[in-house]
This record gives sequence, structure tokens and C-alpha cells, in this order.
Amino acid sequence: MSEPAELVLDVEGLSALTAPVLLIALTGLFDVANVATTALDYIAGPDTTGRERSVVVGEIDPDPFYDFTVERPTVEILDDDERVLNWPSNVFRVVRTGAAHDLVVLSGVEPHLRWGGFVRCILSVIDQLGVLTVVTLGSTADVTPHTRMPLVVGSTSDRALASDLALAAPSYQGITGLVGVLHTALETAGIPSVSLRVGVPHYLAMGEHPRAVTSLVLHTSHVVGVPLAIDLRESIDSWDEAHSASIAEDDKLRRYVEILEAEYDRRAEAAVTPGEDLAASFEAFLREDDGTRGEHPAGGGPGEDDAPSGDDSDGSPDS
Repeated sequence: MSEPAELVLDVEGLSALTAPVLLIALTGLFDVANVATTALDYIAGPDTTGRERSVVVGEIDPDPFYDFTVERPTVEILDDDERVLNWPSNVFRVVRTGAAHDLVVLSGVEPHLRWGGFVRCILSVIDQLGVLTVVTLGSTADVTPHTRMPLVVGSTSDRALASDLALAAPSYQGITGLVGVLHTALETAGIPSVSLRVGVPHYLAMGEHPRAVTSLVLHTSHVVGVPLAIDLRESIDSWDEAHSASIAEDDKLRRYVEILEAEYDRRAEAAVTPGEDLAASFEAFLREDDGTRGEHPAGGGPGEDDAPSGDDSDGSPDS
């Protein structure tokens, strides 16, 4: 696969990745309250000591893909009075986890134009880095109370992954985003993928939702079998107080939230597949799948001519 002109990827000197998994989240219609992109920032951003967890290996040129009257660049003045333009950014980062899988992370901005070309850039990165599986992250407005940990819904059209991880096939029909188009392309290319979506209280779509961020990070960790540390307890307490204060004067809304809490607690009693089982199943799937894939220059992953059969799907609105 030739590298698209819009993609700049520097893998020179990059040692082979360990069974890499690509995580993707893009701001836009299916990143309500920026929960999905915030989750990836915690996964690939600096740790609590300020140490970088990731290294940048590539980016997609924004110029062909955006209407800059809609997604405008911003101007920043640095300490030395230098003015800097910040354009919509789609950067690929590598996280060495020391676990069963290294991570390739794309946290960016959903493009307005040339979605096919944007997807080809992602497919090229998958090919060059030997990515075995793609996991997309999204957040949607949902009927969930802000006082409870929101559920994460997972889906895949890959039959093996669906069976191993107890995931449903995508059932969504309607308008979709770039990630929906990507899932279709992945399926066509025979690259397995999973869509993870977390709910955000529809009555509080503004503000921050650290509970949802935590839930999405932890579920991603379980699914890919890689420890991902996150501790947002202080932020959760702070935003719980802010959200509760915002509905305190509305008796009708408070009663509605109480109903949501009761329904959540009732549903929570229903057993779901434990995260540890999901992680073990994901590992088993990749071990079986890896035997059918060729060698890659940077990743010990799939060859262009022997990508795995089966894949994720589309049909899910976002991730």
C-alpha cells in the first residue's frame, strides 16, 4: 500500500511493536462532551508526574480535510511573544505498554471533507505499523444518571470477536460519522475492529463527565488486556457537586434523575461478562489470528496480502 500524500509517518528507527492495537477517537457528533477524546488523552498523554507515555510517529495534513470556516484554527501567544497557529490536529502516537499489546493512538478531529482519503491515511498507518485490531471509542447522549458509572456498549461485526468477547453485532441504522465509514473500510480490508461507546447523561450534555471518561478507559483496558491507570475521583466528586447543584432547583428533573437511578440499579443486577473474561477472550482471538498474518516492517503484524479474514463493522454511529 503506497503512503497517501496527506500522511506523514516516520517509522525509521522505530523498533517492532508488540501485537499493536489501534485506538481511535475523533471529536464531532459522536464524541459528546469530548468524553472519548479525553479518554484517549489519559491513555496516551503524560502521567501524573508529567512523564510522556507516548511518542508521536505521524500526523495527517489537515489542509485537504477541513472547512476552516467551521473548524477554525486558533492563535496562541507563547511566553516569548511568538504567535503560533494551531490547526486541527490528527496525530498518531505509540504507547509502549510493556504488556501483551502496544498501543497506537489517534485522537483527533472528525474531518469535513474527503472522508475516503482520510480513511486511506488510517489504513496506511495500520499497514505500516502492523496493527492487528482497531478499537474505536465514542460517547453518546444517553438515558443514564450522572450519579452512576455509565455503561459502555461494545459491538463488532467480526464473528470471532463477537463470540469471544460476547459482543453484539452492530444494529444502528441512520446517519453516521467518519468512524462508521472507517468500520466499513476495515471490514472490507479484513481488519478486525471493535466499537466502544459510553453514555453521557442527556440532561447534562454540557460540562465535563469524568465518570464517563473513567468507565470508557477501564472498559478499553479490559477489552484489549492492557493495564490503563486512571484516577479521577477528585474530578468526579467536584463535577458531581456541580451537576447536582445545577438540577437542585428543578423538582421535576430531580425526580427524573431518581427514576433513572432506580432503573440503573435494577439493571446493574443483571450479570454481564466480567472484564477479565473479555480481556482473556481478546488475547485468545489475537493469538489465533496472528498466525495467519504476515510480517510487517515495524510491527510483527499483518502483511498487506495476508490480512485476517473477518472484521469489525460499520453501522455503529460513531465508534
